[in-house]
Amino acid sequence: MSHKIITIARQFGSGGHEVAQRLSDLLGIPLYDRNLVEMAAEKMGHSPVSVEKVDESALSTFLANYQIPKEPNSVTGYGLSLNDSTYVTQTIIIEALARKGPCVIVGRCGDYVLRNYPDLVDVFICASMDDRVRRIMERYNFTEKDAVNAIKSTDRRRKNYYENYTKHKWGSIDSHQMLLNISKLGMDKTIRIIKGIYESD
Repeated sequence: MSHKIITIARQFGSGGHEVAQRLSDLLGIPLYDRNLVEMAAEKMGHSPVSVEKVDESALSTFLANYQIPKEPNSVTGYGLSLNDSTYVTQTIIIEALARKGPCVIVGRCGDYVLRNYPDLVDVFICASMDDRVRRIMERYNFTEKDAVNAIKSTDRRRKNYYENYTKHKWGSIDSHQMLLNISKLGMDKTIRIIKGIYESD
């Protein structure tokens, strides 16, 4: 493989998904985010709703009520929780997508799954709390209090999920090639930086 892959991890409300979408459009390469969950669900034989719940939290109480299937999973067999089965299945899918061609992958521990891939562009997007609160309030019509709570809750789930499976610190420079602060750089410059790295030799 000689093509490049962009992985984007992000704080909730930072604008990371917009960065990913605009890069996908500018570079003419596919974007994989929530549809990774749907692909995993289809492969595992579970509904997308159920798998999405698991994907959001590594220690979800959802597992407490999950019934062990009578038949082994075609990918992971017996012995794995739905959480672990989802992670393993998504890992297989991410690796397959990376082999297929250039793309942008949002979240799902993509940076860790492809950590040994030579042409990986691995970015963590962050922003100030004020900017994140404002973005979430506008996007979801939340009150300021609800936006703050949503940010803290979602970041906590993402952190737990990432750290549970990678054993690396979420959002740390030790875990990613680069951290880009949209509040400091602006959306357009952030996108230009990533695009420039992607297009460099």
